[in-house]
Amino acid sequence: MSNFDNKLIIDFENVYVNYGLTTVLENVNLKVKNGENWAILGANGSGKSTLLKLFSNDLYPNTKYEFKKELFGQDRWDIFELKKYLGIVSGDLQNKFFGYSSQSTVMSVVLSGYYSSLGVFSHHDIDDKQYDSALSVMDFLGILGLKDKKFGHLSTGQQRLCIIARSLIHNPVAFVLDEPTTGLDIKAKRSFLQTVQKLAADKNIILVTHDVEEIIPEITHVALMYNKTIYKSGLKDEIMTSENLSQIFETNINLQKNNSCFFVGI
Repeated sequence: MSNFDNKLIIDFENVYVNYGLTTVLENVNLKVKNGENWAILGANGSGKSTLLKLFSNDLYPNTKYEFKKELFGQDRWDIFELKKYLGIVSGDLQNKFFGYSSQSTVMSVVLSGYYSSLGVFSHHDIDDKQYDSALSVMDFLGILGLKDKKFGHLSTGQQRLCIIARSLIHNPVAFVLDEPTTGLDIKAKRSFLQTVQKLAADKNIILVTHDVEEIIPEITHVALMYNKTIYKSGLKDEIMTSENLSQIFETNINLQKNNSCFFVGI
């Protein structure tokens, strides 16, 4: 992480994205500095998923407009090299493993991160150092006892921790967590967010969510997505207001705060 002490992790200016003739993001400006933890908050359909694909280089800006799009100080990346710096945990990836590799062991799922694959195959050469690293991150996340279990036999929360472990083996500078507690019950949600808090102590966290209650105390900055752009962004306590949230969710919201956590009052 020290290599990026004086660099922006994300530096977007005037970014537009189109699907064919349809504009799905417009005039997006976002600067995320090393040492900051962000939440990207917005309603379903506000553009959060498209913004996430810009982070991962699965989408690129519309070149009709003059723009700046840099990740870790570079405007071009090999997508496999980028994954060593930016870990992305999403429900889509979890579903792919459940669909194609449900009988793979947890250890295989975690080790597959070295090859950006959906499992470990015969042509993959896993050495002792890689294996030990996988054991270390599973121990950190509290899932070491699951290493020989089948991925498809785990709970939703356990599967999500496996996907985090898969990203952690690269020791990335930053993590993007996309709607991380979707599908989890109250107990599993609380446990998972405690794990995210552990990550935030050592990594830069970018939390993409529609759920105010996912914004953990370690989040320092918030960007509000609304109407295909970033409506407002800045320090969490300045941006997280009832007025701002009522605007982006298009309903009256009574935002309340308790012990550095936010919730919507009745």
